[in-house]
Amino acid sequence: MKRPWTATVLAVLAVVAAIVAVVDALRYAGIMPIAALGPLKFFGVSIIGIILSAIVALIWLAVARQLWSVDPRGWLFVVVIAIVYLIFDFVAMVGGSTFQALLPSLLVNAIALILALLPGTREAFGQS
Repeated sequence: MKRPWTATVLAVLAVVAAIVAVVDALRYAGIMPIAALGPLKFFGVSIIGIILSAIVALIWLAVARQLWSVDPRGWLFVVVIAIVYLIFDFVAMVGGSTFQALLPSLLVNAIALILALLPGTREAFGQS
């Protein structure tokens, strides 16, 4: 079966989202501060942000593999994990992070969710 272009784009986007999540985990830990974006805070308890970001990064890598092989479960995971991480980002904003600090994560996850919900993408993964 020929891989649809949307599956390829989603797989690459999933890898980018995993990299963003790893960078977020490092930023929560204070190891990789990016001054232009501002500090990441999660209600003063950075360990929760570190753990959640690391778990999401691992999930995104597993999803990338599923998307690459056009597994319908990969499409479902994209939708679920993008929504979960967007919610996590909004909770982090309430917890003290700035919108600017969370912008890379918000953009990547929003784009992944929008692309996954396009009718052509849904058809490619057998979701109607």
